[in-house]
Amino acid sequence: MHSLFKKILTSSVYEAAVETPLDNAEVLSGRFNNTILLKREDQQPVFSFKLRGAYNRLASLSEEEKKKGVIAASAGNHAQGVAFGAAKLGIRAVIVMPVTTPQIKVDAVKKFGAEVVLHGENYSIAADFAAGIQAKEELVFVHPFDDELVIAGQGTVADELLRQNPGRLDAVFIPVGGGGLIAGMALYIKTLRPDIKVFGVEPLDSDAMYQSLKKKKRVELESVGIFADGVAVRQVGKLPYEICRKHVDDIIRVSTDELCGGIKAVYQATRSVVEPAGGLALAGLLQYIRTTGCEDQHLVAVNSGANMNFERLRYVAERTLVGEEQEALFAVTIPEKTGSLKKFCIELVGDRNITEFNYRMRDRKQAHIFVGISIRSAQERLDFSEKLTAAGYANIDMTDNELAKTHIRYMVGGHSEEVKNERLFRFWFPETPGALVRFLETTRGKRNISLFHYRAQGGDFGRVLVGFELGDSNENDLKERLDSLGYRYFEETNNTAYSLFL
Repeated sequence: MHSLFKKILTSSVYEAAVETPLDNAEVLSGRFNNTILLKREDQQPVFSFKLRGAYNRLASLSEEEKKKGVIAASAGNHAQGVAFGAAKLGIRAVIVMPVTTPQIKVDAVKKFGAEVVLHGENYSIAADFAAGIQAKEELVFVHPFDDELVIAGQGTVADELLRQNPGRLDAVFIPVGGGGLIAGMALYIKTLRPDIKVFGVEPLDSDAMYQSLKKKKRVELESVGIFADGVAVRQVGKLPYEICRKHVDDIIRVSTDELCGGIKAVYQATRSVVEPAGGLALAGLLQYIRTTGCEDQHLVAVNSGANMNFERLRYVAERTLVGEEQEALFAVTIPEKTGSLKKFCIELVGDRNITEFNYRMRDRKQAHIFVGISIRSAQERLDFSEKLTAAGYANIDMTDNELAKTHIRYMVGGHSEEVKNERLFRFWFPETPGALVRFLETTRGKRNISLFHYRAQGGDFGRVLVGFELGDSNENDLKERLDSLGYRYFEETNNTAYSLFL
């Protein structure tokens, strides 16, 4: 490990990358009674720390290797880092990107003169295809995280951090994908300042490092979440895992809602909009403060990147209040009689703001409402539910119900008396032409689509809710067809939100 520490000190990153500032988030610091600092890697020339590791690897190539050229597989920031570095060094670069990659990222890579090859619907397929091109054309493969020189390049973030803040520093929070950034930073920090705690931060649905450290071996996730695409990795690197096993204090996992809250917190502090992976570290830092109740600590979060799709901001804004514990969502059953809705609003909601309200009569005796209310803490959610129950209003807290937040809130419309034997599924459709046609062709048979809801979120995958009326068709046949489709899916037939509102 001492050789890797030396590689960090002697890396060539500053031929391409810049030393980024360490900003004091004064508003957040005041609100949470801690000194909160942000390491601004979103201010790199490609708006991400990935340039450091990619360039350090490229700069180490021999003249013969430079003549051959390089190849990488990436859906975003690593691709831009390799393309930028290759252009600066005059090296041919081939970048294999999934066909689901947003056009803004494809255009950014092409802008630097790299050859873009679109193949496959995810990183794994693209990486396999890149390996084939590499062998055929004898190109040099530049791995995004499982490479000593790449890790050393990322480790320079920690070198800057300790120079910029030579005094008290209690903890550093670092986003984790494949593990290259946290490996380089953790090794450097723990070598010089073992008193500083190093926390990795992962999304709950992409927690490969957390699971690996917990099971004391590298694990491969069956599926990964798609919202924070910059850290959506099924398996961490071998070298990053070994380094993290020795030098990382803990891994913090955050929900999508908390992550959206982290993006908003960065905006409030800097007036910059980071990508989901860029807001991950601050989301983990804020969870740490809420969980431990710590005060008067000096805490740093790494803003790792700002390659955000503008279309995704709508989704972020919708989920932020829940992530900040400022909004709660409830399904409430009220009597279908004069004055019951007024009583609910005046006596029960009281001075709280109603953030969302959906109403649908169930029958002549009762109605279901889907309502959002403003709160000031998680405890207030429990208090409001107890108040509803005491008043005789049956209620269910939907704040953590993914089906309700992603689909039901836009679809409240009641039951259909005509539909029989319905099964409900959530799907992740690749945002590519023909995705829906492929779905319809694969699922055709003795079944009817009884419900369909799609809402664009500006990501590589779209969230889709589908209801199937099975009729006389075989349930096993449906499962076999869905599995053969290759789209990630989850059955929601037994979800309470479905039974209440759809």
